[in-house]
Amino acid sequence: MASPHSAAGPTSFGQGYSLSASSSPSSPSASTPIPPPVTGTSATASRQQQPHNPRKEILNYSAPWPVYGLDWSNQPTEREALRLAVGSFIEDGSNKIQVITLPEFAGIEERDYNPNSMSDWVPIAETNHQQYPVTKIKWEPYKGGHKSFDLLATTGDYLRLWELKDDTENTNPGSNTIGRRPGHGVQQQLAQRAVLANTKANFCAPLTSFDWNTYDPSLIVTSSIDTTCTVWNVETNQAKTQLIAHDKEVYDVTFAGNNADIFASVGADGSVRMFDLRALEHSTIIYETTSSSPTMSGSSPNMQTGAQPAVPLVRLAFNKLDTNYLSTFHMDSSSVQILDIRVPGIPVSELRGHKGALNCMAWSPIGSTEIATGSDDHQVFIWEVNPSRQDRDDLDYHHSKSSSTSNAKTPVPSPSTRVLHEPFRAANVGGEVNQLAWSSASPDWVAVGFGRNVQALRL
Repeated sequence: MASPHSAAGPTSFGQGYSLSASSSPSSPSASTPIPPPVTGTSATASRQQQPHNPRKEILNYSAPWPVYGLDWSNQPTEREALRLAVGSFIEDGSNKIQVITLPEFAGIEERDYNPNSMSDWVPIAETNHQQYPVTKIKWEPYKGGHKSFDLLATTGDYLRLWELKDDTENTNPGSNTIGRRPGHGVQQQLAQRAVLANTKANFCAPLTSFDWNTYDPSLIVTSSIDTTCTVWNVETNQAKTQLIAHDKEVYDVTFAGNNADIFASVGADGSVRMFDLRALEHSTIIYETTSSSPTMSGSSPNMQTGAQPAVPLVRLAFNKLDTNYLSTFHMDSSSVQILDIRVPGIPVSELRGHKGALNCMAWSPIGSTEIATGSDDHQVFIWEVNPSRQDRDDLDYHHSKSSSTSNAKTPVPSPSTRVLHEPFRAANVGGEVNQLAWSSASPDWVAVGFGRNVQALRL
């Protein structure tokens, strides 16, 4: 059986329709997606065992404006999980946020839906997001129970909280609800709950990103171009702490998923820094781009000599299942660095398959070794970053030699960087990929934002 990195190339996904005995492709080019290769991971094996479902493999949405913010609902039921929050990127004009869902979940009967529509999704709520573009949008993490509304957050000029709830009143021209005629389809409303600013002035430095703590959903951390990160309690709408995190602008920030205290950030100073809310007088630098860094040509810092100005790091993501690992990439770079926080300084892996600048990435919610990346080359790649058997033997040996006085049994990676040049799955979406989101509640779906389009690709 071919390995994920065989000469045959990566397996494609999101290729059309899944066929059943009672269905047929919508066009001669539609085909049944090739099953993913067996890699031994629980994530891939679980997908192969799932029952056949005739739902389309690609679900398209044409937005009325350029798309940037994108996130899946975290609610557990299919009706609630297959919802997307979408934010606009309009530099000169009023920005918007929408919630979209499938027609069957919007209460739109088949006879009322236009089969010639270019969109497989329908918007059920929309509201203004003032003048500043949506730099990030997220749904509240699911912690069980039932609420009468969903909570969302966005960043841009401020951190804003939104309630999504059923609209019990009739739709009117001034409403922020999108619905069909009263009585046709689900009508919901996005109502602004709070605007959180860490300054008393009328102006707040723009926020570049934020993350919602999955362990303690009362906490959100934001990053700003003013070099600071701020941790908010969204139940009291008060700042818990604010700190100067970097020497220059902070571009991204993320919590470690298994606790309420640890978060990391990246910025224009070219460093990855980790913080602990229990000891903010100290921070740990995990990685720095103080020397020549990987570029579009894929050069390695070990291949060049001589210090160069720091290259900004623009995105950061913790592995959702193993928070010893996180990923980042440089500005205008086509490669991703995988870091192990136990061995700062040198990436343990590097992903170099893209031919254009990277814009986004997301770790799998069910497989600790899978990560998705999106680039200007129109490609979405899914990588298998699990070390080979020989690599694991090397790590075990390195650990046994370097920690003979320790009782810890977790292998510590060696200083060498493992370079991967080919993903094990790939999709060409036809446009520069600006954003992607991997659904935690329905992990067979990855959403991709490019131009004025959103595509949900089924793995």
